[in-house]
Amino acid sequence: MGMTMTQKILAKHAGLDSVVAGQLIEANLDLVLGNDVTAPVAIKEMEKMDVDCVFCKDKIALVPDHFTPNKDIKSAELYKCVKDFAEENEITNYFETGRVGIEHALLPEKGLVVAGDVVIGADSHTCTYGALGAFSTGVGSTDMAAGMATGQAWFKVPSAIKFNLTGKPAKWVSGKDIILHIIGMIGVDGALYRSMEFMGDGVQYLSMDDRFAMTNMAIEAGGKNGIFIVDDLTREYMKEHSTKEFTEYSPDEDAVYDEEYTIDLSELKPTVAFPHLPENTKTIDNVGDVKIDQVVIGSCTNGRIEDMRIAAKILEGREVKKGVRCIIFPATQAIYLQCIEEGLASIFIKAGCAVSTPTCGPCLGGHMGILAKGERAIATTNRNFVGRMGDPKSEVYLASPAVAAASAVTGKISGPEELGL
Repeated sequence: MGMTMTQKILAKHAGLDSVVAGQLIEANLDLVLGNDVTAPVAIKEMEKMDVDCVFCKDKIALVPDHFTPNKDIKSAELYKCVKDFAEENEITNYFETGRVGIEHALLPEKGLVVAGDVVIGADSHTCTYGALGAFSTGVGSTDMAAGMATGQAWFKVPSAIKFNLTGKPAKWVSGKDIILHIIGMIGVDGALYRSMEFMGDGVQYLSMDDRFAMTNMAIEAGGKNGIFIVDDLTREYMKEHSTKEFTEYSPDEDAVYDEEYTIDLSELKPTVAFPHLPENTKTIDNVGDVKIDQVVIGSCTNGRIEDMRIAAKILEGREVKKGVRCIIFPATQAIYLQCIEEGLASIFIKAGCAVSTPTCGPCLGGHMGILAKGERAIATTNRNFVGRMGDPKSEVYLASPAVAAASAVTGKISGPEELGL
């Protein structure tokens, strides 16, 4: 029986010739990730274990990005816990405020993940790195603790869904629109504990930033992980950002998939997820008149340089609608600097946007953009559950940077076409 991409990676890291869906394995880890919310719990659990140190100081990444810069005393204590642990264990990849970025944009940028890796992170959107052809998945803090101590983790080998992408996306249709379309099609539990494997001729038209956005939201369909076939663009990205050796995996011709979908990207339109689930999708021509109070452009889903350029293209020479707050979060310091050097930050500020240091902030309702009762936000983030960005009576609409930026100008959910673009 043939294996999927994910199954091949897991078999290799478990030291097995082959694996099948449902099989329990113990796999070696290439990287273990934690942040300022989840790592302190893992650190306390690891202290209970009979170990003197982490399994490898070079294979752990600690990225305090959720409540940083520290928003209050409690967040400062969490930050200090992570910092002290990093210093005690001489963690190579600990990122201090000023060097930190939103974790799932930062790790690929720093070259810490490449094709063929197995990565666990105590954050559900760790599945982002599948864009590089890696197996990456979110785990609980106790699993993170075990991973830091032993360099291994238990997995149940997932079955898979195949997404055959064809055609070329239209103008203003991005990876965010594609993954929202897919989630709207299969539902938030449509890929429950399954690998979402993306391939097909249409992949060539997707930038790496598009692919990162798509695998980032695999968890929003219930997926164990998302993963793309490796191509020349992937190789180019990895060679630019990393010195690590990588291994490419393709599915066997007789690989078993639970389901297969063919999606013609040329037929898709900009898509918006309405409250309070990512599956509540509507295309931009069906959203109606939805006025907004806040726009958030950034996050681990859409805070990369291509996202910033798209937003700037729409905001240049225009102003944010009076009565609307527009907050822009470049996902890493390098992206922030690029925004300054390319003149994007100037466009944002002249348009009336607030430009923030990299942080997860508003995405999880932490800080830097909390909603009051009855307020609505359109955001390039990945979740819109009840109370996700603030008061339980507030609403979050998920969209691409293009739609979010256009909406900031009109004061209601809009596509760039409404601005004549």
